[in-house]
Amino acid sequence: MLSLTGGSTPSIAAKCTIQRGFRVRSVAGFPSFLPKEVEKIKDPFARKLAARIERLPVSFGENCVMSSCVKPLVQSNTSPVVLLHGFDSSCLEWRYTYPLLEEAGLETWAVDILGWGFSDLERLPSCNVASKRDHFFQLWESYIKKPMILVGPSLGAAVAIDFAVSHPEAVERLVLIDASVYTEGTGDLASMPKMLAYAGVSLLKSLPLRFYVNFLCFSGISLSTNLDWANVGRLHCLFPWWEDATVDFMMSGGYNVSAQIEQVKQKTLIIWGEDDQIISSKLGVRLHCELPNAVIRQIPDCGHIPHVEKPSSVAKMIVELVQQDQYKEVQRISQF
Repeated sequence: MLSLTGGSTPSIAAKCTIQRGFRVRSVAGFPSFLPKEVEKIKDPFARKLAARIERLPVSFGENCVMSSCVKPLVQSNTSPVVLLHGFDSSCLEWRYTYPLLEEAGLETWAVDILGWGFSDLERLPSCNVASKRDHFFQLWESYIKKPMILVGPSLGAAVAIDFAVSHPEAVERLVLIDASVYTEGTGDLASMPKMLAYAGVSLLKSLPLRFYVNFLCFSGISLSTNLDWANVGRLHCLFPWWEDATVDFMMSGGYNVSAQIEQVKQKTLIIWGEDDQIISSKLGVRLHCELPNAVIRQIPDCGHIPHVEKPSSVAKMIVELVQQDQYKEVQRISQF
């Protein structure tokens, strides 16, 4: 197990500075920091997005982390779209929807949440909710720098709500997809013996569990597709620090944002797959009722991860949201 550290040494900060913009590629064209198993992935969309992953230095508190993300190729005058991911996942969740958003001319970021994804956590900071929030804020302040349309799927919706309430100046709009926002943190997992926590977390990267989750999330996929998607989904789990980071998050209590929902001030688009077998669509209706300023759109014949299963529908809804804001801004300016 790797040790947690609340502080850093000068060499850590220096490492962040030295590696700014530095990215070595493997023979296959992937960043050299990715696990070598990335070369076994067959999905061309996953391979293309993986080849674009970068690490940017992010300092927060006394920590400095080379933080993984996909940066936009397109610079726009509109609000940037920033894509989070779900629990124990990575930016590769967006492999199908990300290129559609870029093709529509949107400035689009895909960001790995601290503790998951492909950031360098060799010197492991705390990965609790406060650290995840602080890390993301510093990344936004250092690189994105303007109010964003923040997109959170599944547990990423809880991350987005917590962030939007804590830093409203950074978030112009929210998009919540099949939102996991009514669980009370990690429950009993927070108080279990650490050895049992490690045993439970180790199951998360097992192929049988990933297979089972894929069958819950998606209907009608072949065994070969399931295997490939399982390898995409567990790629970040192959880092030596992954178990420590995930156990630290689980034992910290996790996200409990139900009391924050009514504090959200931003206009919010809720997207829900009608056939979600993970989170009931009734909770989507409840979320719509509790958010002060929200609309809800459902996607038929779609499960828990619409941005993988129905990327065109999700991209269309996000693009329409941006275009509505553009139209309203033009109208406002024309009044002067």
